[in-house]
Amino acid sequence: MPARKQSANATPEFLRAEVAAKFILRKSKLRPRIALVLGSGLGAFADQFSAAAKIPYAKIPHFPRSTAIGHVGQLVLGTVGGVPVAGMQGRVHLYEGYSAKQVAFPLRVFSRMGVKAVILTNAAGGINLNYREGALVAVRDHINLQGANPLMGPNDDRFGPRFPDMTRAYDPDFRRFVAEEGKKLNLNLHEGVYLACAGPNYETPAEIHAFRTLGADLVGMSTVPEVLAARHSGIRVLGISCVTNMAAGITGKTLSADEVFETGARVKTQFIALLQAVILRIAEDIA
Repeated sequence: MPARKQSANATPEFLRAEVAAKFILRKSKLRPRIALVLGSGLGAFADQFSAAAKIPYAKIPHFPRSTAIGHVGQLVLGTVGGVPVAGMQGRVHLYEGYSAKQVAFPLRVFSRMGVKAVILTNAAGGINLNYREGALVAVRDHINLQGANPLMGPNDDRFGPRFPDMTRAYDPDFRRFVAEEGKKLNLNLHEGVYLACAGPNYETPAEIHAFRTLGADLVGMSTVPEVLAARHSGIRVLGISCVTNMAAGITGKTLSADEVFETGARVKTQFIALLQAVILRIAEDIA
């Protein structure tokens, strides 16, 4: 990480991110330019990394600790096809009691580590009636109904501008890579709009009906704070949702966390193959 002159008026968030980044970089000779956040039931991909160094979140200064079921709570530094990457096995959420700034803090750390692109994955409920359980969806855009934003409060210009543009929050070139590599793998992929709620309860059928009217294809409880912080810092974003269940009221089934993990396990092989291929494309693009 290039040395930068510290300002006397640096925000506490910036200083904490610097400390955490330096701690992580001391644990490995790798210097990842791509990071991944692996959501519910999807963390197994980091087990495929070569030359891996695993760092529990609890040991990283100022890093929030994951308490959600199915989130291991460790950062893995390694390589995928020779490309250095940093992979988060699990994330934190607003529903765990964290603030939006805390949820987005790992992206602040990645920005100080020199990361240029991030792949954000999540388990989501399907609102679009063309989706089925197990579908993989490249996120085209989002709707934030979490009532929180990690960019609120004092702005540190070393992270990014006061009023960042979100016109292309989800990188169109990265989405094209997903479509092209998915076709080679004979995967049935989609693109869609992700709507974020705070959770932890699943949504009501009436809410899902309203969200469909708003233009949402997917619903979940994560990702958006991380996207806002990433784009604020100039990190390019790819979002991929795994439809682990159809949303409330669509099938009449009662929703449960078990269904999320079962579906994630079922599509693990396809999901890993897609990520491996896309990482190589992104690495070429940001070189």
